[in-house]
Amino acid sequence: MSPEKMVLMANQIATFFKTQPGEDQAQRVADHLNDFWEPRMRRQLIAHVDAGGAGLEPLVLEAMAKVRVPAD
Repeated sequence: MSPEKMVLMANQIATFFKTQPGEDQAQRVADHLNDFWEPRMRRQLIAHVDAGGAGLEPLVLEAMAKVRVPAD
C-alpha cells in the first residue's frame, strides 16, 4: 500500500474515534488497528512511525504505543 493511502486510512480512523465520548480514544484507535489491519499493514505503519510518522494525526501517533508488533 502506498504510504499516502496508509496515512489517510490511519488518520480517518483517528478522526472517527476523536468524535466518540470517553478518554480512551488512543486505545480505541490501537484496538481497531490491531483487530482489523493485517500484520503487513501494521508493520508498514510501524516503519512509517519509526521514520518520523510524517502526516499522521497526533492521536494515531499516541495509539502506536499500543499497536501490537506482528511476529515475523
